[in-house]
Amino acid sequence: MKLGVLFSGGKDSTYALYKAKEKNEIVCLISIISKNPESYMFHTPNIELVDLQAKALGLPIIKKITKGEKEKELKDLKSAVVEAKKKFAIEGVVTGAFASTYQKDRIQKICGELSIKCINPLWGQEPQKVMREMIASGFKFMLSSIAALGLDEPWLGKVLDDKDIDELVELNKKFGVHIAFEGGEAESLVVDGPIFKQKIKIIKAEKKMDDENTGIYRIIKAELS
Repeated sequence: MKLGVLFSGGKDSTYALYKAKEKNEIVCLISIISKNPESYMFHTPNIELVDLQAKALGLPIIKKITKGEKEKELKDLKSAVVEAKKKFAIEGVVTGAFASTYQKDRIQKICGELSIKCINPLWGQEPQKVMREMIASGFKFMLSSIAALGLDEPWLGKVLDDKDIDELVELNKKFGVHIAFEGGEAESLVVDGPIFKQKIKIIKAEKKMDDENTGIYRIIKAELS
């Protein structure tokens, strides 16, 4: 089956692509660039790097800009999926939805209206298991934003390993932090992995903290290596 992937450049959409690719043909990426950093639907930190990631993955990308207004942003998503269906004959859309019924239900509705399938490879899976699987598979991902008690400045820009997952398990017990950051507790950026033809190399970046547990890792310059 020919599939398009709703792609943010983060760990969930990238790993969902990897899982879906096992039995399907991935023909394009679909990325929504939201002007609203508080978008209900779309990942925003360092979203402009999706072009570089698309090159690293060797896949064409369809991008749409949205103002990020609640519910209205879904029209922009549907427009992008329609374009992918016309241009690449996709038969389904892959999402990185983990546990958010808000996102899953809305994407499913759009797919239903367009008579294509909605595929959610990570849906309902145990967060710690998936995080460790990603790392074991060779994916390298860093945190590009944080917004949760227990997460502080040293987490920003950090490429996570198994020891970090151990720490997240403890933070989950202490503060209730979601181990896979579902709900916007943190956002991530994938810089390498088994499906990447080239790595993303960060040349220049800065950390900006709003308070002790909220901040962003803004990438100023990156290139393929």
